[in-house]
Amino acid sequence: MGGAEVTPATRPAGERPGPSRTVAWVSANEANRTRVLQLLYDVGPLSRADLAKHTGVTRTTIGSIVQPMLDSGVLVEGEPRSSGSVGGKPARPLWFSRDGQPIAAVHLMPGRVEAATVSPVGEVLATSSGTFPAGAPDGSAAVDLVVDCLRRVLPSDGRRALGVGIATGGMVDTDTGTIVEVSLAPALSGLPLAPLVSERLGLPVHIDHHPRAQALGDRWFGQARGVRSFASLYLADVLGVGLVLDGAVQRGRSGAGGEIGHSVVALDGEVCNCGRRGCWETVATGVWLRREAGRLGLPAAREMTPGRLTALAARRDPAAVELLDRYARNIAVGIVNLQHTLAPGLFLLHGDVVAGGETLRAAIERHVTGWVLPHPGGPPGIVLARDDDHATLLGAAGIVLSQSLGLVR
Repeated sequence: MGGAEVTPATRPAGERPGPSRTVAWVSANEANRTRVLQLLYDVGPLSRADLAKHTGVTRTTIGSIVQPMLDSGVLVEGEPRSSGSVGGKPARPLWFSRDGQPIAAVHLMPGRVEAATVSPVGEVLATSSGTFPAGAPDGSAAVDLVVDCLRRVLPSDGRRALGVGIATGGMVDTDTGTIVEVSLAPALSGLPLAPLVSERLGLPVHIDHHPRAQALGDRWFGQARGVRSFASLYLADVLGVGLVLDGAVQRGRSGAGGEIGHSVVALDGEVCNCGRRGCWETVATGVWLRREAGRLGLPAAREMTPGRLTALAARRDPAAVELLDRYARNIAVGIVNLQHTLAPGLFLLHGDVVAGGETLRAAIERHVTGWVLPHPGGPPGIVLARDDDHATLLGAAGIVLSQSLGLVR
């Protein structure tokens, strides 16, 4: 933009702005605003000069973009820091205001709801939770609980939340805000949750599949900030993935993508809860781990977790060492398939697998590196997620950021 802008000061006398020129100016200004917001989330606090350098627009244009956001409290100026030039004026970095519009977030699980408000910089400000009968005849109890939990955490000082993000298991139609199917809570199947909650609270509500929301949390607030392609894997008693490729979340048609747990890794394998055989979920979840621990006679097999298994393996229990290696291998096979197909290059691991620590992470990485084909970017990175307790709520907040600010698609 810069010198190409059409403003009242530069427009020839008597010329009226035509619709196409006005729309072009507004669109370009909005696009630059989006670039500035995306850049701040990707890189961190930046001065006006830094923003101009990164975006390739003039300081004047940057000023016109950020000033309204400073005036409205979206952004704040930090303490002055040296500009690096002799006699130069100290630069003031711009960053998101912790007191800006909060974001409401919900994690809906079979029989349980967790809600929170999250600041624009990813701080969890308040939380609330409750339970509902997973076997209820319809979804009304779940809707009531979601609304009640949100009312407990929404600001009471008059500030309006930017919106509500809901992360849920099962298949989600993101176009209509409807939960299509949840096998563990049939009452939620077919529930148009987003419009129902929006009507009750008077706020925009967006809903997405849990692992995709998790990926957005990684993208905005976590270890994938500034990363344009990565996979966010959830590994517990179920298995799911959120994929971000070239900056865009991959949802598939009507949000039906992401069911990677039901990709087949063994044609004659165990029967999955979906009714098919050999799904990745049958060999890479906590259900498989507990069953195999029992078969091998490991202590407390019914309560076996990746963390407990790693501790047993550290004591040189031969059966535990063998099971840990098989578990890591089973996780690795799905990662390799994803890498060969879509090459995200970075895999962030969430869920129960995180408790396995560096021992389990390194074992998974060893199998991945041994199987994956040579790639120009080298073997994929395998990273354990931090702050996993809040990962899904931060992801739900990320849904709102993505939709409301027009950032990651």
